[in-house]
Amino acid sequence: MLEIDNIIKSFGPTKAVIGVSCSISRGEIFGIVGPDGTGKSTLLRIIAAVMKPDSGTVTIEGKSAFDDAAKIKKRVAYMPQKFGLYEDLTVEENIYFFGRIFSVPSGEIKNRLPRLYGFSGLEPFKDRLAGKLSGGMKQKLGLACCLVHEPEILLLDEPTNGVDPVSRREFWKILYELLSERVTIIVSTAYLDEAERCNRVAFMFGGEFMSFGTPMEIKSAIADDFFILHTDNPLAAYEALKESGICKTVVLSGTLVKTFMKKSLSSQRAVRAILKRNKIQLFKLEAAIPSLEDCFLYMVKENAK
Repeated sequence: MLEIDNIIKSFGPTKAVIGVSCSISRGEIFGIVGPDGTGKSTLLRIIAAVMKPDSGTVTIEGKSAFDDAAKIKKRVAYMPQKFGLYEDLTVEENIYFFGRIFSVPSGEIKNRLPRLYGFSGLEPFKDRLAGKLSGGMKQKLGLACCLVHEPEILLLDEPTNGVDPVSRREFWKILYELLSERVTIIVSTAYLDEAERCNRVAFMFGGEFMSFGTPMEIKSAIADDFFILHTDNPLAAYEALKESGICKTVVLSGTLVKTFMKKSLSSQRAVRAILKRNKIQLFKLEAAIPSLEDCFLYMVKENAK
């Protein structure tokens, strides 16, 4: 469906996107994960053909997103972090406005309203000014405005940023419903739990893709073992292991200490010895499958070397 080949984009001396390439299939959710300032928004703008790269190509079913921009844009919907809703228009007026921008006849917009209201739950608020909506409802309205022209590709730039957990869950439920209609969704997010819901994920850092694949492929690609430590003093254990330097990464997560270590019994023995030397009682050293958040922190540290 979508081919991204060696995209490079700089702003003066700052390299925002560095040689990014990937293929995205029809009807999948592809997640781009990374911290702020790592190039996610720039890459989405390039895919949406609202910004040209310094070099590289984006093709949609063989057609250039830049050479055929006018035709491509009818097939694509792009929802930036701050979607341009008109706050002095009502919910329904906003939907009509964005539909007409894409030359959808008013009669056809009227026919599509029940579906748009159905998944968004906005019908009871159709006469409310957009400026009077909650954050989660604004995001749903933004998505409804993006979908009014029935795009094949949906680009979402951190759509749930600042949205409460319940609205985040409802938003993702809508995205899964769109998948059944073979809509291709590319979503950037800083929430690693959301990345777990994607068919495939790309870890972006410093303008580059550090790794991409299914969540399980990314987890399986890490050579080191992942352990969770249960101790009587998690903070002291975290500080002792971090200072020792024997672990690849050490993270304090509530009452647990999480760490990547080399695949060897000597590493485990060294951890036990450090805790014992610091008079920290180890209840359990548990081998586990890391989360995507654990993997991302590991790769960032490895990439920084």
